[in-house]
Amino acid sequence: MAVFNTPFELVKRAIDSVIKQDFKDFELLIIDDGSSMSLSLDILQYCTHFEDRISYIRSRNVGQSFAINRAVHFAKGEYITIIDADDEYKPNHLTTCIHEMVNADLIASLTETVVSSNEDYYVADKYDLHKNIHVDDCILFATLFGKKEVFKSIRFENRYSADSHFYEQAAKKWKVKKSQNRTYIYYRNIANSITALQKQSRVLVS
Repeated sequence: MAVFNTPFELVKRAIDSVIKQDFKDFELLIIDDGSSMSLSLDILQYCTHFEDRISYIRSRNVGQSFAINRAVHFAKGEYITIIDADDEYKPNHLTTCIHEMVNADLIASLTETVVSSNEDYYVADKYDLHKNIHVDDCILFATLFGKKEVFKSIRFENRYSADSHFYEQAAKKWKVKKSQNRTYIYYRNIANSITALQKQSRVLVS
């Protein structure tokens, strides 16, 4: 989980959803990507309640993609996955993803998407930023789940649609698939999310 100035109550919700997984053999790596010191202290203090499950690392701000790359470097598990600091897992998310790994090295999945309006289901198309596509037709960063070797072999880039770029690069060497499960809760009703800001920027340009 990469965190940059996400409100603490949302970060706590995300952490809690990982802690409450029915699959317990995991480690949560939190990369604090240069958040305000007050938020960092709140997160660090909360993490002390789960020192057997959570490792906290703070760094200067480098962006979500590079922060996740850093987390991959420290990862010890057989599999790696991601959670955005303002989203959450359903309790069976990790178990479901592991079951999906039959004949796959990397998966992406659909999401239970929380919206304020129907428009929130759409994001800017990476091939034409003046067009929108439904989130179900996207590869979403935090739904990626795969073998550590995949994440070690490909680095995320700081770019729009870094998630689909990673997936496409992985498909050249590894077995990838799109899962139809919706065990990841994706909050699209947050005004300052990356995709929301991208849409606002596109509207202003046009």
